[in-house]
Amino acid sequence: MTYHLPAGTAAADGPYAVDVTPESAGWGHSSLRVVNLPPGGSHTFDSAESEWIVLPLSGGCTVAVAEDSGAHTFRLTGRDGVFGGVTDFAYVPREARTTLTSPDGGRFALTGARCTRRLPARYGPASSVPVELRGTGNCSRQVNNFAAAGTFECDRLIAVEVVTPGGNWSSFPPHKHDEHRPGEESVLEEIYYFEFADHDGTPGLGYQRVSPSGQGRGTDVLAEVRDGDVVLIPDGWHGPSMAVPGHHMYYLNVMAGPEAERAWLICDHPDHAWIRDTWPEQPVDPRLPLYTAPERSA
Repeated sequence: MTYHLPAGTAAADGPYAVDVTPESAGWGHSSLRVVNLPPGGSHTFDSAESEWIVLPLSGGCTVAVAEDSGAHTFRLTGRDGVFGGVTDFAYVPREARTTLTSPDGGRFALTGARCTRRLPARYGPASSVPVELRGTGNCSRQVNNFAAAGTFECDRLIAVEVVTPGGNWSSFPPHKHDEHRPGEESVLEEIYYFEFADHDGTPGLGYQRVSPSGQGRGTDVLAEVRDGDVVLIPDGWHGPSMAVPGHHMYYLNVMAGPEAERAWLICDHPDHAWIRDTWPEQPVDPRLPLYTAPERSA
């Protein structure tokens, strides 16, 4: 099994630039698709047995959802790009047909998870997305918790965005979620999708580490990652995610698993957990936040 999928290799023939399914990943729950639409373009998909969130990476779109209970239309303002701001999004339930239409074109992520409950289609405003600053010093990063557990209701899907300033280490200390230990650790399959800020036209890059935890497949990855790359994490200690100096790094995390409780419970690597104790002694990187969520309208 290949766990690092460079840009252009994470899709079969079809409309998607990225198309990770439970079948292609060899697991049971998590999915990610990325679709590029030209101006005036549209794309239709069936959600089947999965729930989905339509998340603009760049540009805006209209999301039309048709299900047995009726039709819903959500207009997503979107954003210029992942380093430009928090975006609004739309939740699509299982067993629905959805059409995305983008007057000006754009790039859109579809984050998915197999599920059992059929929740209502909904709009997620950008103003409701909690923006968290996690870590300090050169471990500082920004987390946009648009579909974190406890933030936005889904059946199984957990999804967040992480923005790491150039030169910083993210997903650190290394952590895992591959054992069922009630109240301490949950089992979650995870997808990382990367984008990078360029510098005067020079593309950015970073590095991703996954090391075996003694559980599951013994996943072992040390990858140079670039725009559009994907890393699959069925198990193992994951981190650090390293942004090279001069280039901010973005990654979209998509998680889901077999447990009935939708929770992100992690275990830090015992060799590196101590780093958290140093965070109160250091300031947060002054470059953060890169942006905040817009204020709610009155």
